[in-house]
Amino acid sequence: MSAEYIAYHDQEWGVPVHDDRRLFEFLILEGAQAGLSWSTILRKREGYRESFADFDPVQVAKFDARKVEKLLQFPGIVRNRLKVAAAITNARCFLEVQEEFGSFAAYSWQFVGGQPIVNRWREMSQVPATSPESDAFSKDLQRRGFKFVGSTIMYAHMQATGMVNDHVVTCFRHAEVRGRG
Repeated sequence: MSAEYIAYHDQEWGVPVHDDRRLFEFLILEGAQAGLSWSTILRKREGYRESFADFDPVQVAKFDARKVEKLLQFPGIVRNRLKVAAAITNARCFLEVQEEFGSFAAYSWQFVGGQPIVNRWREMSQVPATSPESDAFSKDLQRRGFKFVGSTIMYAHMQATGMVNDHVVTCFRHAEVRGRG
């Protein structure tokens, strides 16, 4: 495991996120990760930050066809046309959700009752790929026009943003992030 991956686990993964810009960042990154390893995305994170306006959904929502072509030439991101287009579509949908709910955080955290779900897994093999909450979150996002937001992607998003604490109980981070809701 890379030092970058270990630092991500030890400092970020599972920490509750209520900042819309960070939630947008994870939405873009989790969508880009579909079919790839998280290590690949972590290595490209700075490239995403650079090319996606530091994860500013207002700026990303303005990206046009010319910008898409430029992004598809940039090796610092996953150069998949559907994923790039989805990020732009998702930025536009993200802004609509903010308008309706006041923040994307208010919208997304409703799927877990406003507090992190704290699981007590003993082994990583027990951690599911989806949950009833990620199913509902995914379905609602899709209804609102979001792309690359299937239940597995949204469960990973929920884990990353601390909506779900899936650190195994023997991991030092389980206790550290518990109660940070």
